[in-house]
Amino acid sequence: MKQREYIEKAKEHFGILLEQQFARIEKMKAEEDFTDYSKLDELVIGIVGGDGIGPYITEEARKIIEFLLADEIEAGRIVIKNIDGLTIENRARHQQAIPDDILAELKKCHVILKGPTTTPRAGDPWPNIESANVAMRKELDLFANVRPVQVPEQGIDWVFYRENTEGAYALGSDGIMVNEDLGIDFTVTTYEGSYRIIKAAFEHAKKSGKNRLTVVTKANVIKTTDGLFLDIAREIAKDYPEVEWDDWYIDIMTAKLIDEKRRQEFKVFVLPNLYGDILTDEAAEFQGGVGTAGSANIGKRYAMFEAIHGSAPRMVQEGRAQYADPSSIIRAAAMLLEHIGFQKEASRLQMALDICGNYEKKIVMTGRDNGATGDEYAEYIMDTLQDSKLKERWEAYRAGN
Repeated sequence: MKQREYIEKAKEHFGILLEQQFARIEKMKAEEDFTDYSKLDELVIGIVGGDGIGPYITEEARKIIEFLLADEIEAGRIVIKNIDGLTIENRARHQQAIPDDILAELKKCHVILKGPTTTPRAGDPWPNIESANVAMRKELDLFANVRPVQVPEQGIDWVFYRENTEGAYALGSDGIMVNEDLGIDFTVTTYEGSYRIIKAAFEHAKKSGKNRLTVVTKANVIKTTDGLFLDIAREIAKDYPEVEWDDWYIDIMTAKLIDEKRRQEFKVFVLPNLYGDILTDEAAEFQGGVGTAGSANIGKRYAMFEAIHGSAPRMVQEGRAQYADPSSIIRAAAMLLEHIGFQKEASRLQMALDICGNYEKKIVMTGRDNGATGDEYAEYIMDTLQDSKLKERWEAYRAGN
């Protein structure tokens, strides 16, 4: 094939991607307002186990949700729906990131609690299908990935707003090998996609009283897409005079998170997709690692909450899955409860997690048989939730006593 033919083939491929993105932009322009859960006669919570340790840890989070919402479930106002089939085996069988029947079941839910799923990579025994996470974010238009990180004793109280449907990940499986010498991947930034995530971050900074927002890009080098993201932030900032804001480049931002003199100044972050993935994993280490951090994926119609770590297939292969730490997905469950309007229950669960995991540590998760099982840990949390002195125990933790 001559060079001109390679170029024409690549142009055709790029043209298809442009058509898809223009269609997506029109859908964003037609978006309705956020779902008002208080007006629903029946709210459906989907529970998706996923791969590897996912079903094990998700089961523990489900038990805690059912414990905290027992009255609502008994009255029929909340329904818990188990959704099986979002496994790598089933996805590979259907050659789809999310099989059609599973996607249909997901769309019957209002909010979803999801265990980790496996994304195939080179050398794996699976076909090169798209990440189930990326596909779900696109299919349900879950544009805001919200990840809180709190370490009171270090003065860390961060919330990250990561754009979830664009950037390098949105077209990560749509790159092209032009010929044997040239491979090209794509990144995408739209006005509508950037506007809604940056607006959401400014709104949180204002309503939470944090009043400090940091925009993270690499706009000095990635001038078109990152430049657009930063320009939109400047535009939106004019509507929030009470919110102090600044912008940092991703490379120096990774350094400033470990700068003890500076990191306490940061409060709310907003970032394009790839940078958000990198920085939130770094930030989670301060809280005890990615195994302890939960994540929210928010759209206007649907919302999905998940652990931010992987599926840990080795733990299953070695017979240790029952010892997997469910803290991350239980924190995600707390975020789910807050999102659907159960702030009191969410707050109590966050307190119990802090007490059990960071303070008293009456039982400890090690990932092996010299530590607690996930079931034992969940029982510890539920026992703590029932304690009338829960708040006093948590305040002792915050005070460092």
